[in-house]
Amino acid sequence: MTYDEFKRHIGKAGLTIREFAVLIKLKPASISNYAKSGEVPSHLSIIAVLLAELAEHKVDFREILDHVEIAEKKPRGAGKGKFGGDPQALLFPPQTPQTASGAAL
Repeated sequence: MTYDEFKRHIGKAGLTIREFAVLIKLKPASISNYAKSGEVPSHLSIIAVLLAELAEHKVDFREILDHVEIAEKKPRGAGKGKFGGDPQALLFPPQTPQTASGAAL
């Protein structure tokens, strides 16, 4: 879905981009960043269309969503106090030298 279509559906639901982001526990900048590419991911598009349809049929989706526990999304790369998370293991671990008989030194 294009960003313009997405904004139209959000508006039809009676929301601003900021209110939509807060409603689904995302940072408003995470949503508005899609304006650069002009495309919105399908999962956000589906939510926008459903909210618009619920609002059109006079269903109070805010009350419904109040009963849903939505965990805030963690920023990408958020590891345990390190940028990028845990380090990877060595692809080829060091080998021990062997004798001609095959025994390790």
